[in-house]
Amino acid sequence: MQEIEVVRIKEDVQLKDPILIVGLPGVGHVGKLVAEHLVEELDAEKILEIYSHHFPPQVLVDENSEIHLVNNEIYVCKTEKYDILALIGDHQSSSTEGHYKLCTLYLDIAREFGVKRIYTLGGFPTGQLTYSDEVLGAVNNIELVEQLKEHGVTFKENEPGGGIVGASGLLLGMSKLKHIDAACLMGLTSGYLVDPKSAQSLLKVICKILEIDIDVGPLEERAKEMEKIVARLKEVEQQQKGIPDMNSVKDDDLRYIG
Repeated sequence: MQEIEVVRIKEDVQLKDPILIVGLPGVGHVGKLVAEHLVEELDAEKILEIYSHHFPPQVLVDENSEIHLVNNEIYVCKTEKYDILALIGDHQSSSTEGHYKLCTLYLDIAREFGVKRIYTLGGFPTGQLTYSDEVLGAVNNIELVEQLKEHGVTFKENEPGGGIVGASGLLLGMSKLKHIDAACLMGLTSGYLVDPKSAQSLLKVICKILEIDIDVGPLEERAKEMEKIVARLKEVEQQQKGIPDMNSVKDDDLRYIG
């Protein structure tokens, strides 16, 4: 296997004013949940599969006990105003070198399809088991700030304080060198659990930005289940006066998370 291998599912793809949405696994899986929801609701078509030995040495097993090698995928979502390239996947790189090489590939693909704007999606960890529908933003072009504020994105001086790690941040920096405008949109999340409620807030913002109407029902249902888990964790937190002990949560309570 090559260091990075791209499998093209469909050739000669023609796109209209394409925008790249990046939703890879990260804090609370917030970005991943949003991007995968867009792919599902917009009847997207898969055009690329990306394999790399920079991903963990792992296969995933489906409900039929059939495996697939971990990978990332790119889908095309058709909308009235834009075509959306959605980058989703099983893992980010397990090494610093891999992050740079994979992000270089992602940008090469974006340039190939004529992408002029990139939105990376992620979660901003608060360490608190309280919900906020705030979406925090960071940009590689200051002119994007006012545009995104109009859609409900919040910008705070020097936040995130520790920077943005992984593809969500690296793509902003690298795309700036390629003169492609990019923004990272982050839903606030505790950082402890997969967070469909934060994903729901982020989805509403990205739908405003892209001028599309998406059914948020499936995320709402998952968010209701998450609220039950958070309530249980808050009880544990009150009992222990500290960070919740995840071992105290029954396996049944976490059965749908993954």
